Amino acid sequence: MAMAFKMAITGMWVTEECRNSFMELKRKKVHRYIVFKIDEVSKLVTVDKVGGPAESYDDLAASLPDDDCRYAVFDFDFVTVDNCRKSKIFFIAWAPPASRIRAKMLYATSKDGLRRVLDGVHYEVQATDPTEMGIEVIRDRAK
Repeated sequence: MAMAFKMAITGMWVTEECRNSFMELKRKKVHRYIVFKIDEVSKLVTVDKVGGPAESYDDLAASLPDDDCRYAVFDFDFVTVDNCRKSKIFFIAWAPPASRIRAKMLYATSKDGLRRVLDGVHYEVQATDPTEMGIEVIRDRAK
């Protein structure tokens, strides 16, 4: 089995793939976003989907399920008023109303453990519907 990092409170493990994919997003800019999911049977946080560098925020929003929770990180590139190119990494905790109560509780209690493994996240957004994580919200937080 690949190396994993244990989250003490929930007993969940974050796989090495999660950490490696995040480092590729952060340092090499190989990915635009990563979606993570919890496998309740194996008690592992795994990579669910990876978006290529050409994909957009809309692609990330479309990849989140309407009936289950997920975590996501998004690399947001923007230009400041001083005409400087910047990049900020957002952590998104997605918990739609149609998801099961058990899933919401599991994702809520496991979030901090995953955040510790994903070193370098600038901002966090918690969303229960698409309007709470729209591109305007991301733009406003980045500035």
